[in-house]
Amino acid sequence: MERSRRAAARVVWTLGIAGLVATGAAVANPAVSQADPSQVEVQPPLPFPIPPMPPELDPGFYRPAQGIVASKQPGEIIAARQVHLAYAAVLPINMDAWQLSFRSTNTRGEPIPAVTTVMKPRTPAVGSRPLLSYQFAEDSLGQYCRPSYLSQVGSIGPLAGSSETTSLFAVPIAAAQMGWAVVVTDTQGPDQAFGAGPLQGQITLDGIRAAENFAPMQLDGADTKVGLTGYSGGALATGHAAELHSTYAPELNIVGVAEGGIPADVRAALKMARGNAGSGIIFAGAVGARREYPALDNLFDNYLTPAGQLMVAAKENLCQVPTSLVLPFVDLDDIFTIPNPFDDPRAVEVMDQIAMGHSVPDMPMFMLHANPDWLLPIAPVNALVDNYCSDPTARVQYLRDHFSEHLTLDVFAIPLFMKFLADRFAGIPAVQGCTIDDAGSVLLAPELWTTLLPQIGPFMLNLLGKPVGE
Repeated sequence: MERSRRAAARVVWTLGIAGLVATGAAVANPAVSQADPSQVEVQPPLPFPIPPMPPELDPGFYRPAQGIVASKQPGEIIAARQVHLAYAAVLPINMDAWQLSFRSTNTRGEPIPAVTTVMKPRTPAVGSRPLLSYQFAEDSLGQYCRPSYLSQVGSIGPLAGSSETTSLFAVPIAAAQMGWAVVVTDTQGPDQAFGAGPLQGQITLDGIRAAENFAPMQLDGADTKVGLTGYSGGALATGHAAELHSTYAPELNIVGVAEGGIPADVRAALKMARGNAGSGIIFAGAVGARREYPALDNLFDNYLTPAGQLMVAAKENLCQVPTSLVLPFVDLDDIFTIPNPFDDPRAVEVMDQIAMGHSVPDMPMFMLHANPDWLLPIAPVNALVDNYCSDPTARVQYLRDHFSEHLTLDVFAIPLFMKFLADRFAGIPAVQGCTIDDAGSVLLAPELWTTLLPQIGPFMLNLLGKPVGE
C-alpha cells in the first residue's frame, strides 16, 4: 500500500500546476455531521476558470479523516459539493450535478471513504423519479482516472486515457434526458483496487444509498426504483452488486440489472490473456486486486521476476488505455519465478472470492456476452447463467451475440440495456424464469434502433447547451 501512495505522489508532478491553482477554492467540509444524513452542507461549484483538483490533490474530499469515516453508516454522506459536468471535459452539460463523499466498507468489514457523482434533470419529475446506477469500466490504477474527476469541466479529460469514461459519458446524459436520476460511483475505492469485484459491488450499493440520502436529488428514499447497468469492468461492479444486494443492502428497491461483457471468472480471463492482446489490461486487474487482497499482494511481492516488477511499476498509476498498451502479448506466467502462478493457492483463494456466482441475484437480470469475445471468455458466463438458473426463483434473460466482439458489443449493448431498465421502471413485468437466446448480431434487434435513434437528436442538443431533461 505504501508503494501505491509513493507512486501516486509521482503522478501529482505529472499533472502539472493546473490543479494547484485550485487549492484556494471551496472544498466540501468533511467535518459536517448532522443527525439527518440527507442534510449536509453543500459547497458551491468552482468558479470559472479554476479547474477541478485531481483526487491526488484533494484529500479532504477523497480521503477524509478515518475517524470521520468510521463514525458514519454505510452510504451516509460525509460531504457534498456542486459540480459542473462536461462531455470530454470541454462541452458543458446543463443539468444539476453534485459529488458526494460517503462511507462504504471494504472486503474486511472496515469503513472506507468513497465518492460518487449524482445527476438530476432540470425538468421536475412527473411522479416518482427512478434512479440509474451506471458503472463505468474504469479499469484504471491511477487516482486521476476516476469518473468523478474526469467528468468535470476543466479536468484533463481524454488526455488521461480513460476511453470509456470519456466517450460513454453520453449514457448518463441520455438517461437523465429520459427523466431518470443518475448515480455514477467511483467503484474502485480509495486505493483504486481495479479487479476487486466484491469491493466494487459494495461501493456501488453504498453509492446508491448516498444518492437516495441526498435531499437535492428529490428521490423517494429506499422506495426509489433503481436500475443498475455496466459493461466489462463496469459489469464486474454491477454483477457483484446484484449478488450482494440481498445481504448487504436489502432495503434498496432494485428492479432490474443489465450487464454485458461479463468478467464472471477473473482467473479464467488471466489464463486466456497469456500472450494475447488483452494481457496488459487483464494483468492490470490483478495489480489492482492485490491492493485489496493481502494474499495476492504476498504472491506478487515474493515471486515477480525483475521484468515483472518493472511491468507492475509501469502500470501502477495508468488509466485504461495506457495500461492496456503497456506490454500486451506478454505470457503472464513468464513474469513470475514460479510455474503457473495463478494456480498458486494464494491466487486461487483470491480469484475464487472475486469470481461471480456466490449467490443468485434477487432481481430481474439481462445478461449479454459476445461468443467471440477475445478479452473475457464466454464459457464462465455460460456457467454463471447455469448457476443462477439452477435456482427456481431466478429471473434471467441471457443473450449471446455471435458476430460482435468485446469492444464493439460495449457500444451496441447500451440501447438494449436502457430498454430493459425502462421497462422495469415502467412496471412492465420481467420474464419469469430463465431464457437463453443466440443472435447473429444484436444490430438486428429492432429495440436497439427504436431506443437509440430517438436519443441522438436530444443528446446533440444537450452538447450545445440545452437543459438535460427538457
